[in-house]
Amino acid sequence: MTTSGSRPLAVVTGASSGIGFELARQFADHGYDLIIAAEDDAINTAARQLADGPSVEPVQVDLATEQGVERLYERIRQDGRPLDAAALNAGIGAGGAFATGTELAQELKLVDLNVRSTVHLAKYVTNDMVSRGSGRILFTSSIASTMPGPFQAVYNASKSFVQSFALALRNELKDTGVSVTSLMPGPTETEFFERADLLDTKLGQGEKDDPADVARDGFEALMNGDEQVVSHSLKTKLQGRGGRLMPDSVKAEMHRKMAEPGSA
Repeated sequence: MTTSGSRPLAVVTGASSGIGFELARQFADHGYDLIIAAEDDAINTAARQLADGPSVEPVQVDLATEQGVERLYERIRQDGRPLDAAALNAGIGAGGAFATGTELAQELKLVDLNVRSTVHLAKYVTNDMVSRGSGRILFTSSIASTMPGPFQAVYNASKSFVQSFALALRNELKDTGVSVTSLMPGPTETEFFERADLLDTKLGQGEKDDPADVARDGFEALMNGDEQVVSHSLKTKLQGRGGRLMPDSVKAEMHRKMAEPGSA
């Protein structure tokens, strides 16, 4: 990658499509050079689409593995510049009845990607930023983090972890010059629902937000140093507010009606 000392550097994970790609576009449009990562070959196509002005380096790695995270971080170090911003966005879903309708291997991969890799990469990124006294980190959480998720039990739990982790780090780092922001999307028009086997559910067939709108909300919140942003539709924002007041048992029942296989 050809570096430019005059431009800030950002890394975006899960950037081959959806919210991650649109986050990368936001950084590119605002003058950042980029390192973008995902496990599929589409990350190379994404880099070509973004490379109109900024320098964009694609890194094809499986972040659900320890080796994948280490490879990505090594590429960040090889750039030679400090990392100004990191959008830790990589994640997958898994729908279905936990006891009988899902595969353990897929759920363990979900935990490895959504939780373990987030902690692993954040450890390196926060250490570097705190040592330097500046930086911005965006965690892609979810409105799902606010509720128990029948038929998405492991996914919702993983996003609850990310949300709690992000808010805890924000407090820890408040006097270091490093800001932490949590992005909490609702249902968004991405490949998530197909990959998570949720197309036959009300959730999968319902109205969804544009990932470009979600990414714009997240980027603006990150630049403003906000704690969190619920994005993007009014429905999602109301869900976020209502989630603070409703008992978990009520939220769980509501989620069941949306995510139960065959509910569409």
